[in-house]
Amino acid sequence: MDQTAAIDVQSTKNAKRKRFAPYRKNISGYLFLVPAAVLFILFLWVPIIKGVIFSFYHIDFVKGDTFVGLDNYRTVFHDPEIGVAVKNTLYYMLLCLLIGFWVPVLFAIAISEIRRFQGLFRVAAYLPNVIPVVVLYGLWRWIYDPVGPINAFLGKLGADQILFMTDTRWSMISLVIMETWQQFGSAMLIYLAAVLSIPKDWYEAAEIDGAGIWARVRHITLPSIKGLIMLMLILQLIGTSQGYQSQLAMLDGGPLNATMTYGLKIVKYAFTRLDYGVASALGVLMFLVLGGLAVVQFRMTNREGN
Repeated sequence: MDQTAAIDVQSTKNAKRKRFAPYRKNISGYLFLVPAAVLFILFLWVPIIKGVIFSFYHIDFVKGDTFVGLDNYRTVFHDPEIGVAVKNTLYYMLLCLLIGFWVPVLFAIAISEIRRFQGLFRVAAYLPNVIPVVVLYGLWRWIYDPVGPINAFLGKLGADQILFMTDTRWSMISLVIMETWQQFGSAMLIYLAAVLSIPKDWYEAAEIDGAGIWARVRHITLPSIKGLIMLMLILQLIGTSQGYQSQLAMLDGGPLNATMTYGLKIVKYAFTRLDYGVASALGVLMFLVLGGLAVVQFRMTNREGN
C-alpha cells in the first residue's frame, strides 16, 4: 500500500511539473511583461474603476467626498444639453464617416496604381499628420476666416461669403474637413500596406482579361481589404465618439452649442464646473457604449481570423 501511495504521489508531482513546464521555460519572458502589465493596470484599469466609484459620489477635495448614489446619473439625464451633445456627437460621427472615412481608402488605391514617385506621394499624404495641433488650428482659422483664402476665392467668383466658424450649418462640417485633411495620412498608410500585399498575379490576370482600373478595384482590391475596412470603421466610430479636442480649441462648443460633443461636455463638467462626479457618470455611460462597440470589433476580428 505504501509503495502504491508513493507511486501515486510521484505521478501527481510529475503531472504538475509537466503542466507548469512551459511557464517555467518562459519565466524570463513573463518577467519582462510585468512592468508593462503594472503600467497598464495603474494607468488604465485603476482610473476606470475609480471613475465608476466617483460616479456615485460628490467629489470635494476640501470637505471630502460624499456618497450621493444615483444623483449624478439623474443630473445627466435631466440636463437638456446632454441630449444636444449626444445629437452633435452622432452628427459628427456621421460627417466623419461620409467625408473622412473613404478619403484614405481612395488615396491608398490611387497611390498603389502609381508606377513612378510612389514614395513621394506617400510622404506628401502623411505630412499633414505631423503638423503640431497649435499650428494646425491657427492655419485653419486663417483659411476659414471671413477674409481668408477660401472666402477671397469665392468673392472673385461672385459667390456669397461663408462664415465657417460662426454659422451653425457650417461649423461642424468645417471641423471635420480640417481633421480629415490632417489625419487621413496614417489610415492611408495602413490601407496602402493592405493593398500592396494583394498578389500581383491577380491584377496581371485581370489585365490580360481586359479589366480596366475600375474593374480591378471593384473585383480585386475592395473585396481583398473588406475585413480591414470593417475593422477601421469600428475603430473610427470609437475614436470619433470621443472627439472633443478640435471642438474645444477651435470653437469651445459654439456657435450656439453646435459643436458641443459628448466628450466636450465631460470636459466642461470636470474642468469648468469642477463637478467630477457628474463627469465620471458621463464617462461611465460612454464606457458602456464603447465597450459594446469593442465587443463588436473583437467578434468581427475573430470571424475574419476563422
